[in-house]
Amino acid sequence: MAKTLTSDAVRKALARPAWRPAVLMATAGFSGLLPLWVARAEPPGFHHAPSSAASLDNPYRGQASAVQAGGTLYAQHCAACHGRSAEGTGSVPALAHGVVQSVPDGEIFWFITQGSRSGAMPSWASLPEQQRWQLVTYLKTLVNAPVAAPAPAAAALTPISAPPPPAPFTDFRFEAPGAMHKITVGDLPAPFATRSAGNAPTIVARPPEVWPKAPDGFKVQLYFDGLATPRVIHVAPNGDVFVAESGGGRLHVFRGLNADGKPERSEVFAANLNKPYGLAFYPPGPDPQWLYVGDADSIMRFPYRNGDLKATGGAQHVADLPHGKGHWTRDIVFSGDGKTLFAAVGSGSNVDDPDITPAERYRADILAFDPDGSHMRVYASGIRNPSGLAVDPHTGLLWCTVNERDGLGDNLVPDYITSVRDGGFYGWPWWYMGPHQDPRYIGTHPELRERVITPDVPLQPHNASLQIAFYQGQQFPAGYRGDIFASEHGSWNKSVHSGYEVIRVPLHHSGKASGDYQDFLTGFVLPNGQVWGRPVGVTTARDGALLVTDDGSNSIWRISYVGG
Repeated sequence: MAKTLTSDAVRKALARPAWRPAVLMATAGFSGLLPLWVARAEPPGFHHAPSSAASLDNPYRGQASAVQAGGTLYAQHCAACHGRSAEGTGSVPALAHGVVQSVPDGEIFWFITQGSRSGAMPSWASLPEQQRWQLVTYLKTLVNAPVAAPAPAAAALTPISAPPPPAPFTDFRFEAPGAMHKITVGDLPAPFATRSAGNAPTIVARPPEVWPKAPDGFKVQLYFDGLATPRVIHVAPNGDVFVAESGGGRLHVFRGLNADGKPERSEVFAANLNKPYGLAFYPPGPDPQWLYVGDADSIMRFPYRNGDLKATGGAQHVADLPHGKGHWTRDIVFSGDGKTLFAAVGSGSNVDDPDITPAERYRADILAFDPDGSHMRVYASGIRNPSGLAVDPHTGLLWCTVNERDGLGDNLVPDYITSVRDGGFYGWPWWYMGPHQDPRYIGTHPELRERVITPDVPLQPHNASLQIAFYQGQQFPAGYRGDIFASEHGSWNKSVHSGYEVIRVPLHHSGKASGDYQDFLTGFVLPNGQVWGRPVGVTTARDGALLVTDDGSNSIWRISYVGG
């Protein structure tokens, strides 16, 4: 049984003779991410936490009251070093992304309790144990979505003056509802044509006068807010809306719609999950019996009948998934006939060679299972981070949206949306966009050059494309039916931000993409480059409206067509 690690237990662990101090690496503050110690028998955990720390159970995981209390404690004790939005300052590492978001709660608790021997990161053992766990709980709600700073005054919004990027590449300044874009492999620059930028977004509160922008004839309403890192969103056959709150470790469900475009009822369907992300009802059709959930290390399922607002039974384990450092999102979807369960497993790195990196085994892949979790196989490979999956209900084809690699410059490598072939190889890490070899692997695997599939729709590089959905409603104009909507979470590896929008990929009523895409929902970046919203999940509501989750403002937006 998991135990809570007390201050006394920490001191006893440190008294073991296997430990000896070494040179302190460059770090400071609350959780410096570089190693702090060299040991004769180094434990493998976060900052070399003992193996027992990983098994510690967080008694407050997913509890909204603990998240709120932890946020207050963070502001009091941690923000001075790690930044108001946990974005890091100077040599002090960020906590809203990186390693701290992929390690067990118990290891973070251990490090908060112990601190570093240099004193750069002090021990917080003086805080009551409850408060240390509340801090951990709060940190795990960030998941790449920092707490918003106050909205800037209008006078502070000096527009970015950088020159525009070369066409067909673009950035947030040129995103506008209805604008069309198309990138081809012939447009790709040489690697390192520009330097590789480090430009993480500064998240601020939405100014009162700012609102998402949609094409003429569409209305944008705030459906719900105050969530804990809302990510994937799906609609049950009866019309209830299910949302995975990855940071809060829970599934939320909404029912009904009032005159203001907000749900009439909201409930927590299940809690105490490990970064829930993918959602899928099974079997497909009007009468599901299960709700499947993809979390950071497994697929599980809950008994479900139409109309359930609370799980009627505990989570049942279906299958383990590769996990560890790096990309943790695990989207899932069933084939149209319900015979195959697909699971997206992102890489653990940017471009680590899986030939020599055991941790990459069965990562950067789309895996397939039987519905009971058996018969695991690789459906498609070489896909760095296939963070969103969807099956075209008309053709039955599997599609995915992909975060490609970083580090080759502003305009390499394009993220993409593509149909997925059984047995297809999409290049990572040795190749990209067809027969283009990554300069970090020159001469490696030349035999794969002709096998690399060029994706259907290249997107702006570093957009962080996260989710896709096929529009199946009747509310939007007829030209939208069957088209793909996709969320672009937004760049960090680009000198001027791109993404931070929802796009539309026309399929021309043919089930095939021509490579172009259209800006649909924009306005999440302020003129000075600060960010207030980051789209993640997208789905069609029962009435035909589009629902979009936003983990920058922790909200859900509803876009309806009103004509004109």
